[in-house]
Amino acid sequence: MADNQPLNENSPAVQAHLTMMQGVIGRMAENSRSCKVWCVTLVAAVLVLVARTGEPQHALIALVPMLLFLFLDSYYLALERAFIRSQNAFVAKLHRNELEPDDVYRVVPTGMGVQLVGRCLGSVSIWLFYPLVIVTVVLAWQLILTAGSPAEALP
Repeated sequence: MADNQPLNENSPAVQAHLTMMQGVIGRMAENSRSCKVWCVTLVAAVLVLVARTGEPQHALIALVPMLLFLFLDSYYLALERAFIRSQNAFVAKLHRNELEPDDVYRVVPTGMGVQLVGRCLGSVSIWLFYPLVIVTVVLAWQLILTAGSPAEALP
C-alpha cells in the first residue's frame, strides 16, 4: 500500500477489509444455521428408522448427533462473536485514526477461546432449539415404546 494514501473509511483497503470481515461473519452464521438443519435431518432420519424397526431404546441414539451439533453450533457462534468483536475493534481504531497498515491485512478472531464457546452454549439461539430436539426425541421414544413394533401389528 502506498504511503501517501491515508487509512480512512473511504480507503479501498479499509473497505475491502470490512467486506472481508462481513463475509467471514456471514459464513459463521451460515455454518451455525447449517448445524441446525443437519441436526434436524439426522435426528428425523434416526427416528424414522427406529419407528420402522420398533426398537424404542434406539431412539436415544438420535441424541448423539444432536449433542455433536450442539457443540459445533456453539463453536460457530463463538467464532462469529469473536469476528464481530474483531471487526468492532477495527472500526474503533479507524474512528480514532489509530489504524495501521498491518491492521488492514489481519483477519483474526478476537477473544476466541473455550470460555467464549462455553458462554455461547448458554445462548438463546442454542437453548431455544436444542431442548426442543431433545423433547422431540424423548416423545418419539415414548410413542414408539407405547405403540410397539410394526412387526407385532402384522397378522
